[in-house]
Amino acid sequence: MRDQRDARSPTGIAAASASPARRFARSSARGRVPSGDDTSSVFILYAIPVGLAAGFAIGGRLANLGTARFRLAPVAIVALAIQVGLFSELADGFAPEVVRGTYVLSTALVIAVVLANVGLAGVPLIVAGAVSNVAAIVTNGGAMPASPLALAALGFGAGGHTSSIVVEHPNLEPLTDVFAMPAWLPLANVFSVGDVLIGIGVAVAIAGAMGRPGPGSTTDRTAGSTTV
Repeated sequence: MRDQRDARSPTGIAAASASPARRFARSSARGRVPSGDDTSSVFILYAIPVGLAAGFAIGGRLANLGTARFRLAPVAIVALAIQVGLFSELADGFAPEVVRGTYVLSTALVIAVVLANVGLAGVPLIVAGAVSNVAAIVTNGGAMPASPLALAALGFGAGGHTSSIVVEHPNLEPLTDVFAMPAWLPLANVFSVGDVLIGIGVAVAIAGAMGRPGPGSTTDRTAGSTTV
């Protein structure tokens, strides 16, 4: 039977003795704790300046971002706000099952928003990354498994305000948090293939929006006046 215990659970830590994953869960309890379970947010933070730099490099304009058509933006804001609350002290009074279920639901809302904007540059990559992460989370009981080796590389221990778990043999293991950022990076964290796809997608979306004049822009009006 697959061993799956929340690494922050006293029962899970006390039972950690027979395998590297279990021993890590116990020995790292005194280490640093990741800033949050939604590690894709770290990639988004880094993707924003990368996307802006790429946008300027291709001759884009920052003003064009304001004219980009993004559907269901309020839904995205609500979903992300829910996730911020889930991995803060606000969620302390809720059972882990409730937190994980709400996290999956909020992530589904984010995916719905992304699908509504799939025609924008970079969004298909974001969809692929989000689906990859959700698949790993759903097939592992509503939590993203984190590799003990990746956590150890950063001196992290699963716990705190996170639903990360250490699993002996997680389902869809290649899609879980099996990589670690360089420890010297600000907000360094473990990450998955899906996080990489999301980060690249966000950067491409920003660069694409900067390089494409929005409706009603001077370029559009000029093009329209020359159309026969």
